[in-house]
This record gives sequence, structure tokens and C-alpha cells, in this order.
Amino acid sequence: MIDPNEKRAHIRAALPALRDLVSSCRACGRACGANRMAGAKGACGAGLANGEHARWQAAVPHFGEEPMLVGKGGSGTVFFSHCTMGCIFCQNWQISHEGEGREGDASELAAAFLGLQSQGVENINLVTPTQYILPIVLALELAYAQGLALPVVYNTNGYDAEALIALPDGIVDIWLPDLKYMDADTARQLSRAPDYPATAQAALRAMWRRTGPLRLENNVATRGVILRHLILPEDLAGSYALLLWLRDEGMTEITLSLMSQY
Repeated sequence: MIDPNEKRAHIRAALPALRDLVSSCRACGRACGANRMAGAKGACGAGLANGEHARWQAAVPHFGEEPMLVGKGGSGTVFFSHCTMGCIFCQNWQISHEGEGREGDASELAAAFLGLQSQGVENINLVTPTQYILPIVLALELAYAQGLALPVVYNTNGYDAEALIALPDGIVDIWLPDLKYMDADTARQLSRAPDYPATAQAALRAMWRRTGPLRLENNVATRGVILRHLILPEDLAGSYALLLWLRDEGMTEITLSLMSQY
């Protein structure tokens, strides 16, 4: 059961450090240093107004996510524009590479969250949220004050700084990261991010420490980690190496979602 007042308290506690994190942006592995509070564009291409605006392409009930996220009402999915990576095989390139979407402030984003709740969704699923972490958290505070009572899913490519994972303690309920590659050369070639494997592994460790294994109520996820891994041709993703790494890290209880839509 979500306690909106408790959520708001966690958000208020996190905001000073969060503003510091994005004032010289170190939210993702690129740590580009853009002053997001002043609206400067980061390496991700996102940068709007005073840092308290976001850009998103759609906010819809989604029935194509993992079954424990979909439940009966669907996952309340918000697709944010731009991306911290540059994957050459991205299936949502209009949104991630070209920035397709509409701009809105925290109050408009909060209204989108509440609109999804009114449609009976199971959660608020933030897709590619890292570059807009500040306006998202501000919007969540407004939405919880107006009756939002759903768990939050942080649906990320995994290229997140450990400092960011530490900030939303008590805000994020379900971590849904990718771990795309185990090899730096592959990450450089396909995503322009040679440090991706080390960054994503550190982020996953931090997420696991936060919540541990996935927990369900009535077959719907309420808390924990779901790890996504896209199978790539010629084992470019290092899928077997990933399984061995999870074993060695003591994460054998993790919920693993293997994806094949390359």
C-alpha cells in the first residue's frame, strides 16, 4: 500500500541533493556537467526552461510490458523524450534520438500521472527518465498531494550514476533497468558509451541494495528489481557472461526479463 504522505516526505528530503546533482549534471554515466537548473542541454539533448520542465511523447496504459507490471489495468507508461545513450538499434529513435514529444512543467506532468491512475493502471512507469529526474520528482510530489497512490517504476537503460540511485530512496518502488552489454568495445560501437558496462553494473548493484528481489501482490509487482537484457546477434550483448556475473554478484534471485525484439 502506497502512503502518499510518506512519499512526499521522501521527496522533500531528496530535493536539495537532487538539485545539486543536476546543477552540474552528473545524473548519468556521461556526467557532462550541464547546468540543468538553468535549462542547459546535456549530452542527452534534453534541456528545457529552468530545469523544472520535461518533454514526453505519450502517457498511456501499456499492455506490452512484463506481465507483473501490466496486471489487469496495464502499466501507466510515460515515454520521455531524448536519451542518455545513442544506441544505433533503438526502436524508439523518433523519441530518443530526435526528441519527439511535448513540453510541460511539473504540474502538467503530475496531471498526466493522475490521468493514468484514473484509467485504472497498476503503476506509473517512467520510460527513460534519467535526463528529467528533477521535474519528474517535482511532479510526483504534486501528484501524491492530489491523491496519487500507485507504485513508481523507474524504466531505464541502466546508464545511471550511483549518486542518482541513492537519491530517490523511498520514491522509486520498482527498478526496471537494462543491462545491455558486458563489453566496453561493444558499448562504444553500438551506443557511444564505452563505460556503459561498468556504469550499469554499479547502478544495478545499487538498485538491488535498495529493494532486493521483486515482490508481488495479487500477481502485480509492488517493489524490487526487474532486469531487462536484449539478446543481440552474434552474442554482442554478452548474454552468458551476464548470467555468470549475476551469479558471482549474488543476484541469483533477480527477476530477469530476456528480450528478443532486435
